[in-house]
Amino acid sequence: MKKDELDRQQLHWDRAYTAEMDFFGDEPSLAAQSAAERFLEGGCSLLMELGAGQGRDTLYFARLGFRVYALEYSESGLLGIIEKGVKTDLGEMITPVFHDLRKPLPFGDASLDGCFSHMLYCMAFSRAELEFLNGEIRRALKPGGLNIYTVRHKGDAHYGKGTHVGEDLYEYNGFVVHYFDRAMVDRLAEGFELIDIDEFEEGPLPRKLYRVTLRKKGGR
Repeated sequence: MKKDELDRQQLHWDRAYTAEMDFFGDEPSLAAQSAAERFLEGGCSLLMELGAGQGRDTLYFARLGFRVYALEYSESGLLGIIEKGVKTDLGEMITPVFHDLRKPLPFGDASLDGCFSHMLYCMAFSRAELEFLNGEIRRALKPGGLNIYTVRHKGDAHYGKGTHVGEDLYEYNGFVVHYFDRAMVDRLAEGFELIDIDEFEEGPLPRKLYRVTLRKKGGR
């Protein structure tokens, strides 16, 4: 995979978000709703959301009383989150952060209760970059903190379609997707307890995904 692939994708998402204020709709994803239940059960209050997009899940978490650091690599996406936060009076619960997830997370060790990402792991990251990111998430979470992520898997109808750009990454209609198998989930569970891995479907294709719940070792 070319090193600038994620940068090219950033421009692609910027255009998509600029063209449509609610590219994925304005309702929270089912993945976020499920994750919120786990966060509430775990007593979490301070979250980071990676790849927050235009904020549909960010605002949902904030409405439930979570404080959220919303990390995004698209400036137009972040502007959407800021605008929606102001309009809904939830701005004080949300901290938008422009960040390249190939770099260290801007948080101290063991400073956050939970991490959520919906299809962020299946963006144009190499396996090595995902391992680095997962290590950073583990560092930033408190012992017992939850990392809940979703990712498209190899049972998806689009796996193997389009242009192969390296490893298990394929570009289709301009978007690069990294497809997972169970071995990749296990690989990224190092330092965590794998609580569960569920399969679910989303969208009209439908997209086929894993929902993975990890708990940082060293706590409840």
